[in-house]
Amino acid sequence: MELVQVGEKTYYIKNGTNIGIYQIDSENVYLIDTGNDKEAGKKILKIVEEKGWKVKGIINTHSNADHIGGNKIIQERTACKILAHRIERAFIEDTILEPSFLYGGYPFLDLQNKFLLAKSTKTLEVEENLPEGLEYVELKGHFFDMIGVKTSDNIYFIADALFSEETILKYHVFFLYDVESFLGTLDRLETLKGELYIPSHIAATEDITMLIQSNRKKVYEIIDLILKFCDRTRTFEEILAYLFNTYHLVMNANQYVLIGSTLRSYLSYLYNQKKINYQFQENKMLWKQRD
Repeated sequence: MELVQVGEKTYYIKNGTNIGIYQIDSENVYLIDTGNDKEAGKKILKIVEEKGWKVKGIINTHSNADHIGGNKIIQERTACKILAHRIERAFIEDTILEPSFLYGGYPFLDLQNKFLLAKSTKTLEVEENLPEGLEYVELKGHFFDMIGVKTSDNIYFIADALFSEETILKYHVFFLYDVESFLGTLDRLETLKGELYIPSHIAATEDITMLIQSNRKKVYEIIDLILKFCDRTRTFEEILAYLFNTYHLVMNANQYVLIGSTLRSYLSYLYNQKKINYQFQENKMLWKQRD
């Protein structure tokens, strides 16, 4: 982990999940996300303590395990408060909700891993408890009520609102909860006028224009792929296998629930857009393009 100062009061720690730090006074800081596990939390605390700071609070952009994994140990050691927005609070306070939501039922043991199941912690609503100098921006789509955070240095931490070119080329189907909201968030990102943007899993950049275009292009590519494959009736499992085979993805328990949940979100989007329909035959749910 490397600490980088990017504004008068704004820093971030380069990591698999970038960690924001905002200095609210000479002694106290707020963190923006905490990485994927207890070890990440320990490393964050070490960096903060070496600077002579104290963690006053944590802002979680959303509740995915790789963003809240360090919450518990940091809160236990500092008694800091944790802020999140709306539904994300419920997922942080009862983390069994994430693998349960993804699987659609009680998650079998292979899904109860640190990538999908963090330690639960208590939270407060971000809207009512943000310190002076910080603003939140709604960035729905990737997850229920995900937010970004803008600092007084005009720097935006934009969470998982954008996926890297490398991720898009390697995985193609990145996780989305709400396709329509994600496309709306891409439009919103184009209106922001920040000095610097720090996505959670991409290097900090002054210009996110190309990333926005790449993310939007891939979403529409997947929409077209699903529509063409549904030229005749298809089951969900057939469409899922088609996506994996088309993009040469490797199936495992985590990928099954992550990409499976994402595919269901695409199917919902296409149905709501009146581009596909469903029917039941022989007790199977079948999807097909609308005539």
